[in-house]
Amino acid sequence: MALDLARLQFAVTTSLHFLFVILTLGLGPLVAIMETRFALTGKAVFERMTRFWGQIYVINYALGIIVGLVLEFQFGMNWSGLTHFAGGVFGTSLAMETLVAFFVESTFLGIWIFGWGRMPKLLHAAVFWVVVLTAYVSVFWIMVSNGFLQNPVGHVKKGDKLELVDLGALLSNDAAITAVQHIVPVVLATGGMFVAGVSAWHFRHKTEDVEFFRRSMRLGLVVAGVAGFFVAATGYTQLDSVEKLQPMKFALIWGEDSGKGLGLDELQAAAVAQFGPGEYRPPGWVGPTFKVMTYTGSMLFEYFFWVPFVLMIKNWVERRRFLLRIMVWLIPIPFIASIAGWLVREVGRQPWLVYGQLKVEDAASPGIGTGTILVSFILFTTVFAVLAVVDYLLIARVARSGPDGVMLGSRLGAAEPATTAADELPLRL
Repeated sequence: MALDLARLQFAVTTSLHFLFVILTLGLGPLVAIMETRFALTGKAVFERMTRFWGQIYVINYALGIIVGLVLEFQFGMNWSGLTHFAGGVFGTSLAMETLVAFFVESTFLGIWIFGWGRMPKLLHAAVFWVVVLTAYVSVFWIMVSNGFLQNPVGHVKKGDKLELVDLGALLSNDAAITAVQHIVPVVLATGGMFVAGVSAWHFRHKTEDVEFFRRSMRLGLVVAGVAGFFVAATGYTQLDSVEKLQPMKFALIWGEDSGKGLGLDELQAAAVAQFGPGEYRPPGWVGPTFKVMTYTGSMLFEYFFWVPFVLMIKNWVERRRFLLRIMVWLIPIPFIASIAGWLVREVGRQPWLVYGQLKVEDAASPGIGTGTILVSFILFTTVFAVLAVVDYLLIARVARSGPDGVMLGSRLGAAEPATTAADELPLRL
């Protein structure tokens, strides 16, 4: 019972945390592009776009940091067996991620937030590019750690612990590299669809800020379309890696024999012969979850990635309320697909926490009672749920209010930036 609660707690907290991460990673490059265009052209519309979408980014980032801190606390409390067994290997990359995220990324984000109007435009834009790039470096280090759990490489076993002996093998792990290649276009497509969807909502409500949301929608659609093509392409590459490294998971999600010519029953028998008695087949619901990811996400981008480019032709989508409504409805689709994909990746390797090396039941902290885990599960789940709701409400409020009420980059008592005649012209259309 205690083990099941610990597993459920980790599944809930990591999934909720991933929701924050997806939007932060996806929205960051778009905000950076907006500010770069402002720095190069000086057009006020790009500054307003940067401030509006940047404020949503900051809200999501701030609450995501809180969630991440809580996640690490429960991770250390419930899974000390993993830390003892493999901390000497994957702890290295986790430490690097902490240094990047909590020192470099957070520091530069603070400089960016409080540097509005106090730094040259290009330098201010460069600061935010550092924030974006370090965020993706953090993704790399996280997936290096997770990739080791999926495919443990670069280590030797000494006693009851693993020790790192080949850093190059750890950094070039196929389970990590293919995951990073897939995650990057996924989050970019998510950010693009979010920006396009919010812009569509304003067009449905007959916004007068036409130029602002027209430019935002076009940027969102371009990013979503380009990234969407690579979502499908890198997804197939990752499947090839899964077939090679985790044939049991592949046989379950693909619904046919693995590349080794064995089905689930044969693979189960082979695992028993290698590791001893036990159940080595992942839970059956992993297969349907994979289909959720495929049908809601991958197929959408695989077969319809070209649709965003069609929608931009002569801006005619702005006058089609049905299409605008669909674009709003599509906002949550990448989030649903991403969570489904994450569940497939993590649960699909069960019963292993470190694949082929450490079972989940052996990684749990000894001496932690069911009551303690139940209390922490209720507490952490409540905190995460509240933060997720607060994040949604704050983002929804800013998104609905539009760019005029944005506080990011403004000073108390300071006038809003003057708008040029060129910027005002589209508002009279």
